[in-house]
Amino acid sequence: MENPRPEKVAVVDEVRDRISSTEAVVLTDYRGLDVPALADLRRQLREAGGEYKVYKNTLTRFAARELSLDLDEMLVGPTALAFVGTREDGSPGDAVSLAKALCKYAEDSSFLSIKGGVLDGQVLSSDEVSALSKLGTRTEILAEILGLLEAPLAEMAGLFDAPLVEMAGLLDAPLVETAGLLESLTDQGGAAV
Repeated sequence: MENPRPEKVAVVDEVRDRISSTEAVVLTDYRGLDVPALADLRRQLREAGGEYKVYKNTLTRFAARELSLDLDEMLVGPTALAFVGTREDGSPGDAVSLAKALCKYAEDSSFLSIKGGVLDGQVLSSDEVSALSKLGTRTEILAEILGLLEAPLAEMAGLFDAPLVEMAGLLDAPLVETAGLLESLTDQGGAAV
């Protein structure tokens, strides 16, 4: 850029900083989405911990080149960038939740399409973004790990508890036999001692 205007330099800096500081960015073609549809998409992405921004392709291209990312093929036509951010409740978003929200919206809408993305500094194709959307979210994976950790602990607790349960059964058996014997004696008309 020869003698760029300060506002363009500021946008390039913003895009570069956003791409470099976020876990993932997904590039989409939003051609045909009207204002209410874009507002709905932005709302769904906020819930998933994402943010949806439209920048000029040329400025985004300059920012990507400064980060040594080759996004030129994706930066053709109307392009919007979805960044991983924070959810409305303040918890951090993640790349999988962002990809899931975008891919679901793209399935339901004939206007939105996924062009590709960037994950931890690596360029992704649209197929790779789709594959990312099929993974478990951070919360789901943590729940699975907790389940895997809890199962052996529960089994171990059961093993430690088994001898005590067995001993209680052994101690209880003579009492049950005595009670049964007393009951049979009283049924036969005998006097209980």
